[in-house]
Order: sequence, then C-alpha cells, then structure tokens
Amino acid sequence: MMKRRLKQALSCLLLCTLLSSVMALPASAVAFSDVPQTHWAAESIRRSAELGFLRGETPTRFGLGHRMTRAAFAVALCRFFGWEAEETGESVYDDVPANAWYTDAVESAYAHGALTLQSSAFRPADPITREEVAVMLIRALGYGNLAGLVQDLPMPFRDVTSNSGYIAMAYELGLVSGTSATAFTPAGTATREQAAVMLVRLYDKLHSPAPGYVGIAASAAELPTLDGFAAVAVAAGRLIYQGRAQLSWTAPAEETAAVRAAAKSGGAKQLLYVGGTESPLRCDSAETAKMLSETVRGQGYDGLFLDLEQVTYAHREDLTALVSALRTELGDGLLYVAAEAPVWRGKSEEGYDYAALAASADRLVLRAACYVEKTESGFPAAPMEPLEEVYFALGELRDEVEPEKLSLLLTTTASVWTGGKNTATLSGAAAQSLAAEKGLEDYYSSRYACAYSAGTAEGKNTVIWYMNGEAAAQRTRLAAFFGVDQVCFSQLEGLRPALAPAALK
Repeated sequence: MMKRRLKQALSCLLLCTLLSSVMALPASAVAFSDVPQTHWAAESIRRSAELGFLRGETPTRFGLGHRMTRAAFAVALCRFFGWEAEETGESVYDDVPANAWYTDAVESAYAHGALTLQSSAFRPADPITREEVAVMLIRALGYGNLAGLVQDLPMPFRDVTSNSGYIAMAYELGLVSGTSATAFTPAGTATREQAAVMLVRLYDKLHSPAPGYVGIAASAAELPTLDGFAAVAVAAGRLIYQGRAQLSWTAPAEETAAVRAAAKSGGAKQLLYVGGTESPLRCDSAETAKMLSETVRGQGYDGLFLDLEQVTYAHREDLTALVSALRTELGDGLLYVAAEAPVWRGKSEEGYDYAALAASADRLVLRAACYVEKTESGFPAAPMEPLEEVYFALGELRDEVEPEKLSLLLTTTASVWTGGKNTATLSGAAAQSLAAEKGLEDYYSSRYACAYSAGTAEGKNTVIWYMNGEAAAQRTRLAAFFGVDQVCFSQLEGLRPALAPAALK
C-alpha cells in the first residue's frame, strides 16, 4: 500500500476541482406545498433543491417526512459531487438493473469509493439508515482510511456497535447529529429532509472561504510570491538563557531586510519570529515580554511570532505568563504563539495551556506530531502532520479554543531517508531536484495522505517524504471542517509551486 501510485480517483485536488464547479442553479423560487416555511428543515430543503442535490417527489411536493431510499441517496451524492456516469457495461450489484433511473449513480458512487462491495446486493429500494448515510458521506470525502483509524477513539454514542469511526467522523465534522446526547440511533432511517440538511451542511463546509496563509522565512532566496499572505514571520532571532533571557540574532541583517521587503511588497504583515526552548521561561516574564516587545516596536515589525518548542509541564504556567505579558506589552501588535498539538499516538507535551494561550494570542499555531521513527516492514514512515494526528488534535481542542484563533502548521521541508536512516532535511524545491537527480519515483500514501519519492540510489534505498499539493489540501480541508481558517507554512524558501496559496484555494 505504501508504494501505490497516485491515482486520480478520490484525489483531494480532483475533489476540490469538482466541488468548485458545482454551481447553484438559477435562483428560482423553490417552494413545496408540503414544507411549511416554519419547518426546521425548510431552508435546507430550499437550498438543496436550488443547488440541484434533491428534487421534489412531484413538481409541487418535496415528500416531507418520507424515508430516503438507498438509491435516491446515491443519486443525490452524485449530483452533489458532480460525478460523471460510469459506463462499466455491467452492474456491480446483482439487484441493480442495467437501465434503472439510479443505475448510473450507483455505479459512479461505487467507482468513487462511496460504496463498497460487501454484498452482491445493493438494496436500492430499502430506506437508508443513519449509519449508512454517515458511512457514505465519509467515504465520498475520501476519509475511509482515517475512519478506520479513529474508530478506537472515544465517542459520545453508546448505541454504536459498527462503523464507529465513520459515525464519529461524520459527527465530529458537523455533518450529522445524535438523536440524544448519548444515542445516535444508527439503525434509524433517514428522512428526505434529514438528507437535505446533511448535504447542505457538507456543502457549506466545503465551500467555506479560502483559508488565510502565513509563513516563516529566514532568507529571501527562493521565496515564492507572497501575494495573498496575511503575514510573514521573519526568522531572525532566538530566545536564549544566559543568566537572564536574551535575544540572539540568527540571520544577517541584510537577509531579514530582504525578507521584510518581499513581505511588504506582497501586502503581508511582518512578524519577528523568535524561536527557542523552555530555558528562558525561568526568567521574569514581565522583563522578557518588555525586552521582546521593545525589539518588535524598535525595528518596526507588526508583531511577534513566538515559538518555544516542547515546553514541559514544569514551565506551563511560565509560558502562559509570558504570553499574557506579551499581550499587554504589544498592545495592538500581532501575537502568534506556536504550540505542540495534543498527541494521539505518542507522548504529549504538557506545557501548553491552550485555552489560556489562545486568550492572549491572536493566533495559536498548532504543530501536529510527526512520525519520525516509525517503520513499516523496514520502510520509513515519516509523513508530515499525519492526518489522524491533525484530526485528533483539532477534536481535542474543539471545546477549549475558538477555531478562528487556531492556525495549522504545515511542514514544507522534506525529510530524506537513506538506508533506513534520516539523513537530511531539505527545502521542497531541493528535495524535488534530488529526487530527479537520483531517479526516484513519486508516490502518494493514501494511508498517511502524504507524498514521497522512493527508489534505489547508489545501492541504497532512498525515500523522501514531502508535502505536495494534494497532501496540503487534505489537511487544509480537514482543518476547515473544524472551523480553522488559516494555515502556516513552516518554511517559505524553496516552497513547491503546488503549495502556493492560489493552488490550495
């Protein structure tokens, strides 16, 4: 599976292209005589009809309260995603005749992964259950692998015994609701109005405004066009401890000036990026905050990007105090704070009080855990921001931090593995050149939703993991489901063209 070629089917970029082509039908007044204007689903019914996802059972009646059949829901999904009819020559299912009104839709839904062949019978006339709706929606989005992984996570519904990952994801992503706080009623049938509500919810999630973009840069060399970026963090300093907290400059003044000029030219805010460890947190937070804010103001920056990595629980309150003091000192200046995200598979850093940090910062930039030492049958599995870790982190923080306060970090450098060992970290462009030089082939891991190049070079197995456009779009889209509307590129120099903001919108 790890070395399967990237296929166009279920590609996130293809999905985004299809979705962007779904246009609303002419806004004629859609009114059904059996749908009162005060009905809880009236607006969703109207919109689903105008968008062409669901039609009335007659020109004047929607079929309010009627059960949705499996065939009708397959047709609605095909209309929603704009899937073209699949001409297979024969039906996948024994009970789907060749010329039925729903045949093409069933075949298309199967071809695009929304349906599986667990049985030779499709049961087109059967009412679709709430469980089946959740499964089809998540599979249609290409999250089948992710749903299989998250089935072990806790969920609120006590009556779910099968397909728990699919139901949990459909609930977490805001597509379905429970019938009570602890029940989902998976075997209950879905009505036509419930289907309309779910499809409109999905439509709104997928058509949310394009995310904002920020990025970190230390050099003007190989910078992309910065048009459209909200802010650029100029990696120029590091917070160190030498009896007291001090700022050590890590980049030549001429380099930082060039980065700032590029940011200004693109209309982006300029942030002073200050990295470091937890050591300086032992110092007086008010003094440290005053020193950093005076530097920001003195050098004409628009704000500060503070990135203290792997803060432990012993300095949790110290970090919170420093960020609170920075908020006071910076006034209206921007304050971005990086934090290690909650970790599902591994050890979580415990030094981040996410709610308190987000209360003081303009943005809390989440760095999801990466699998840097994991192997599968001797093959290094080192994807950037594994999709399941992004999902877990955003789910964990849902009730702690307002989503508009979060920004998801995307690692844009590539990790090179030679002979099973991590031997280098390169910019995206440099990694692309190395793969071409070594004759490596490009692949895409559907398991990790991440790209990699692999092959044998100079007698050694070489693997390069990197973020391509599809991988970035997958993470950006998943974050949007949780309401997160900004991503941060870890390194702007040598950014692959496929990762440019215009390519991800």
